[in-house]
Amino acid sequence: MTANKKLLVLPGDGVGPEVMQEVMHLIDWMDRKRRARFDLAQDLVGGACIDARGVAITPETVARAKEADAVLFGSVGGPKWDKLGFDMRPEISILTLRRELGLFANLRPAVVLDPLVNASTLKPEVVKGLDIMIVRESTGGIYFGEPRGVETLPDGSKKGFNTEVYTTAEIERVARVGFDLARKRQNRVCSVEKANVMESGLLWRQVVTALAAREYPDVELSHMYADNCAMQLVRNPRQFDVIVTTNLFGDILSDLASMLTGSLGMLPSATLGAIDPTTGRRHALYEPIHGSAPDIAGKGLANPMAQMLSFAMLLRYSFEMEEDAKLIETACTNVLASGLRTADVMAPGCAKVGTQVMGEAVLREMEKLGG
Repeated sequence: MTANKKLLVLPGDGVGPEVMQEVMHLIDWMDRKRRARFDLAQDLVGGACIDARGVAITPETVARAKEADAVLFGSVGGPKWDKLGFDMRPEISILTLRRELGLFANLRPAVVLDPLVNASTLKPEVVKGLDIMIVRESTGGIYFGEPRGVETLPDGSKKGFNTEVYTTAEIERVARVGFDLARKRQNRVCSVEKANVMESGLLWRQVVTALAAREYPDVELSHMYADNCAMQLVRNPRQFDVIVTTNLFGDILSDLASMLTGSLGMLPSATLGAIDPTTGRRHALYEPIHGSAPDIAGKGLANPMAQMLSFAMLLRYSFEMEEDAKLIETACTNVLASGLRTADVMAPGCAKVGTQVMGEAVLREMEKLGG
């Protein structure tokens, strides 16, 4: 059994608390089986925190996140808070955590499980066996660059502007994450930018090329413009192994890749910080990519698997518990193969179930597989 790990759980809004509850059952199971022990703490973020405390996240919660070995995040936002000012929206909570914890590398896998190969809108022969990892830089680029804003021009019209900016160090650290992941996969990295029209993209390509030659000569490196990458993800997605790209392009391409799999309800993510050279620890946050889904919140209809698979990523990348991560992933695949489906992945001949039943089925399968 592994030593106690400090885990901060932030369920958030919408379906977040519902799908997080199913993960809590997984954690309880692991505790009963003495596979792992977690020191658990829960807190409010997003709209729930705005309602209770007047802000999307408090400094105290940020401090707890910094002290934790990993953060498991649900989802935030919903129509209830849409009319709040830009600086008061629930999404401020996740942006604050990324900034304060230095979470610069967002990992977005796009995996097509065999039982769901027909859920994709692409032909089965195009997506069968798909396994891509998109590494998106998440604390720099146009979302954080300065200057930015909206200003009034002399003629009374307005101008909105943002700045795309990257430094050598920012590019190198996220590229290293991609290269290190590739070494454990198919040993291939595709670096994506717009070096043909953007100076920041040209620097990105130069820095990644130099880093590969200097530190990763064993990894096959290719380069691709972002628009071509979008086309190739639809045309022939299995040509990719690890894609490393900027904040803006990663945002767009990871959403595109997610739909190759057929459902947002199946996809996890991780956002990693730098490894502390003294302690070996790194800040990390794990969350499903499906959002708060306010239209089905509270109805017990949400697919809990993306949250469960995010927990599996947490076990793998923060705690090096590969066997346990694979146990959860295999259990999810087997349950889907048995014919159980939530509405988002429903198929003819399958049995439609809700959040709780799907969660219970995964637990039963873990019991069968892992004893």
